[in-house]
Amino acid sequence: MRLRIFNIEDARDFIVTGFILLVALMLMVARSMDGIQSIRSVSLVVYSMLEEPLSSIRVYRQALSTNEQLQRKNILLQDEISRLRSVQAENESYRAMLGFRDTTQLPLIPVRIIGKNLTGINNSLTIDAGENSGIKKGMALVTADGLVGRVILTSGSYSEVMPIINSLFRASARVQGSRAYGLVQWDGESLEELQMLYVPKTVQVDSGAVIETSGYSLEFPPFLPIGTVISSQPEAGKETQVLTLRPSVSMYQIAEGFVIASKIDSTLLTLKEQAEQ
Repeated sequence: MRLRIFNIEDARDFIVTGFILLVALMLMVARSMDGIQSIRSVSLVVYSMLEEPLSSIRVYRQALSTNEQLQRKNILLQDEISRLRSVQAENESYRAMLGFRDTTQLPLIPVRIIGKNLTGINNSLTIDAGENSGIKKGMALVTADGLVGRVILTSGSYSEVMPIINSLFRASARVQGSRAYGLVQWDGESLEELQMLYVPKTVQVDSGAVIETSGYSLEFPPFLPIGTVISSQPEAGKETQVLTLRPSVSMYQIAEGFVIASKIDSTLLTLKEQAEQ
């Protein structure tokens, strides 16, 4: 068997043919570049037109999801802020109570207000201490801001308090820094206003003056703030004027206080109750 020896001259025709085909292919591609670019441009426009609404839907769904997450975080933050404000108000109240306790010689029993009846008819408060804590009928309930009311009913562990915004409440009072005396009561209307009766017309009382307990009372020691003067009105045909007061203590906000454990003569208290009746 004879072997055929490869000769470069025999492949010349194939090399030339391949080179010609390559050049032809390159020329064909170069001529069709414009067409390819046009197809690419059209396809890009079509893709953009289809992608735009789909992208808007995707962005809208992402926005809804983000908004829902932000709303949840906002609710949690608002709840945290409310709890922090409540703790801050409670701490401020405790600091005021401690300061009041350190600046007075009165025997005080700390209590918490656990019930409020502020319907405007027979307003009352309920505290979490009673006879077991040494609280008796007639004792005064106060805060660092001033007078709240007096105890009218007691049990072993609880007591009921008549607040200053009760139509049956009366307190002997005076204008701070003067000898103008009168009687503080509630007129049964606004829970934010009191009245001071029997103040002489000759006494000039300015707005903002402090009204305090006079000390001429069986239950209330002197110098307890009751309220501040809003306005004054002379009584027709009398030599007296009526003062409108803003209470020193807000019954809506009060949560803690002190009962003044002062000794009250039960005989005098009974006589006073009979006189009021």
